Amino acid sequence: MKIHEYQAKKILREFGIATPEGIACFSVEEAMDAARKLGGDVWAVKAQIHAGGRGKGGGVKVAKSLDEVKQFAGKILGMTLVTHQTGPQGQVVRRLFIERGAEIRNELYVGLVVDRGSRRVCLMASSEGGMDIEEVATRTPEKIHKVFIDPMTGLSAYDTDDIVRKIGFPESAAAEARTLLQGLYQAFDSTDASLVEINPLILTADNHVVALDAKMNFDDNALFRHPEIAALRDLDEEDPAEIEASKYDLSYISLDGNIGCLVNGAGLAMATMDIIKLYGGSPANFLDVGGGATAEKVTEAFKLMLRNPQLKAILVNIFGGIMKCDVIAEGVVAAAREVKLNVPLVVRLEGTNADLGKRILAESGLPIISAGNMADAAEKAVRAAGLVSEVTTQLTEASTRVSAPAEGGV
Repeated sequence: MKIHEYQAKKILREFGIATPEGIACFSVEEAMDAARKLGGDVWAVKAQIHAGGRGKGGGVKVAKSLDEVKQFAGKILGMTLVTHQTGPQGQVVRRLFIERGAEIRNELYVGLVVDRGSRRVCLMASSEGGMDIEEVATRTPEKIHKVFIDPMTGLSAYDTDDIVRKIGFPESAAAEARTLLQGLYQAFDSTDASLVEINPLILTADNHVVALDAKMNFDDNALFRHPEIAALRDLDEEDPAEIEASKYDLSYISLDGNIGCLVNGAGLAMATMDIIKLYGGSPANFLDVGGGATAEKVTEAFKLMLRNPQLKAILVNIFGGIMKCDVIAEGVVAAAREVKLNVPLVVRLEGTNADLGKRILAESGLPIISAGNMADAAEKAVRAAGLVSEVTTQLTEASTRVSAPAEGGV
């Protein structure tokens, strides 16, 4: 789960991390009031969306007067902000964060993430913070310093001092930098975060260490321990299909392709998407129905996939272990009838009660395409999606010819 910058900063302040004063706003009028309450003569007007790259996308502006606060707030609020993390469709800005300006001496970077390879939390830090941190990582990776933290001992004083020295904090600010790094790890560990990032982390003109930006993501599986964090969820920032899927305990992620995938097990789902790509197709989604799928779950899964206007075919790939193939087959038949399926459906069943499941599909009277193995299933799904595309193109061209006036006509 992701949260907004202003929410992340509130959490970080609880762990002793300094941030500029700021107020969240939902209208231009609130933005003006916030600037007045904060005082000063410089304010940052920040779009609040669940994506990075806001500055490059035009979602962060520095205002040097109340008139500029009004101008920037009016422009940013309601805009569709496109960044390298939102994708080309962008994200509508519904919230602003008005923050008192800061005098920046240096911009640095610090982040914490779970590293699956080492099975530890990795602290990353660099003296080259700011909007071009991705280019720093690509062109000069030696400027990104890493510490893999032992979960039994936490972030050690030695590693903290080493990072502070490597990213260039002056001695006058070293104590604050150490406190921030230790607080950052405590925040990460205590909240079951999956990502904490401050970019930029700044050294102010008077040698104070301040988190000028903040990003936090959390492990969904641990949210039951943190109801106060779960309450920060902003559904406007999430895919409606993914929200609907969560109501039925379905793991669903929308993708850009045209072949829907319904699979039991995350590993098999990833392999299914890979083999679709191998045969020249493109998956429309990741969808794991889990080991306890019911007819209701399968029906809802079909409804989710059919929301996608680009959908040309559906591939159901089930390995029956805990989940029995006949149960899935009954769910597929019931779902196909209820939703009045209008795209080709390819089904591959293997494992417990596979023969019974295949018989249920064959006797259903529905035009279900049966597949013998994963390769066969992928090839048939890609071919079916291509045929649909070809027919659609032919119908569109025919419609265009009929509607177009004849040359020389009235």
